[in-house]
Amino acid sequence: MRLSRPVPLFALTLALASCAGAPVLDRERLVDLTHAFDQDTVYWPGSRSFELTRTAWGQDEAGHWYAAAEFCAAEHGGTHLDAPQHFAQDGRATDEIPLADLVGPARVVDVERQCLAERDYLVSVDDLTRHEASEGRFAPGSVVLIRTGWSRSWPDRKRYLGSDDSEATAQLHFPGISAEAARLLADRRVALVGIDTASLDHGPARDFPAHRVLAQAGVAGLENLTGLELLPARGAMILALPMKIAGGTGAPARVVALLP
Repeated sequence: MRLSRPVPLFALTLALASCAGAPVLDRERLVDLTHAFDQDTVYWPGSRSFELTRTAWGQDEAGHWYAAAEFCAAEHGGTHLDAPQHFAQDGRATDEIPLADLVGPARVVDVERQCLAERDYLVSVDDLTRHEASEGRFAPGSVVLIRTGWSRSWPDRKRYLGSDDSEATAQLHFPGISAEAARLLADRRVALVGIDTASLDHGPARDFPAHRVLAQAGVAGLENLTGLELLPARGAMILALPMKIAGGTGAPARVVALLP
């Protein structure tokens, strides 16, 4: 089991700045990496899609406005977190992931060119080591984000998943991470691995090797990210906050970046 990391220095800096009365954040440096949840949100085939039901919506007899709604959805859909428990029997559940493991310095590995040439592209060890040769070795506790460019097709299920059949998984085609690349990231002891596709594994995967390698190492995943083209290769900070579902295998998440 991986040990949780210390709270990153930037988080402590923000806390101290807040206590001192200094400005905490420059809003212009914030980037939302999250797709909105609505009726068009892409979910894994066979999963329950997002439903929002208005239970109250309007003015009461006194003329006061009141609105409320209920939502229902699967854990794994839209921009969300995969807890290690999703693919590791003894892995941490969503609520058991320490906050310190949900915050960290971002490294953005750009493989968009490769993915344009090959729809089912698998991110390789060579892709990762080329990035390290340019930007430095992945540090323990970092957040590695794989930019495939696939979010440009959201929410068109046919283009994004390779199939618009909401039940079948046999015809899925999109990029993902190879088992060997996942093993390198696990060996580097990164805190989170994210991607702008529907899965850490590519569409044709059947036994989800990248998921299993990372989950066994205690590394959580982020899927269906967007806006990665707005981040530099290194220097941004990531904050990923999933719904704190007790015993959950995953959860919808709001993922934001703070630009350098």
